[in-house]
Amino acid sequence: MKDGVGMRQSYDVFFASSNKNKYQEAKKILENFGIRIGFFKCELKEIQSDLLKEIATHKVLEAFGKCKKPVIIEDDGLFIDNLRGFPGPFSSYVFKTIGNKGILKLVKTKRNAKFQSIIAFCNKTKKPILFEAKVAGGISKNIRGAGWGYDPIFIPSGRSKTFAELTNKNELSHRYNALKKFAKWFQNKQESIYR
Repeated sequence: MKDGVGMRQSYDVFFASSNKNKYQEAKKILENFGIRIGFFKCELKEIQSDLLKEIATHKVLEAFGKCKKPVIIEDDGLFIDNLRGFPGPFSSYVFKTIGNKGILKLVKTKRNAKFQSIIAFCNKTKKPILFEAKVAGGISKNIRGAGWGYDPIFIPSGRSKTFAELTNKNELSHRYNALKKFAKWFQNKQESIYR
């Protein structure tokens, strides 16, 4: 689907991204909260910033400008303690350039890390609302599982498996927690409209 083509009114909100995997995860998660999302496939500019919040705000305003419907975007980052938070807000670019193998070469002994996700919502008010969540964990010593992105090298705290190996990733991930915050806010907002 090209920008805006095939958009149906039956969706509660659109998910703007060029990443189908992110959309599929968000769709499964939000369905559990009774929220129907449509995929608005588009390329969004990745501004250079040290703050995920700034990047997410810029992206959601651009996304709304393109689709003109209530829309969410998700921006996330893998922050590795021993690398001073690298790759952080540059996670997407770093994954495209050095991938998981490159990250494993950079991480030596201390492997503590966290995944952070921000869901940004925007509608015709053009006042973005952000929902943030983090999951602590560590970097595995090798690539494990067939997931996408950094999932095959991130082990959430209290687990022995990577996100890619877990069958219930969508119940405990950073993305799940941020989407859950958004879903609760969105449901309350919808209820207040019909009171």
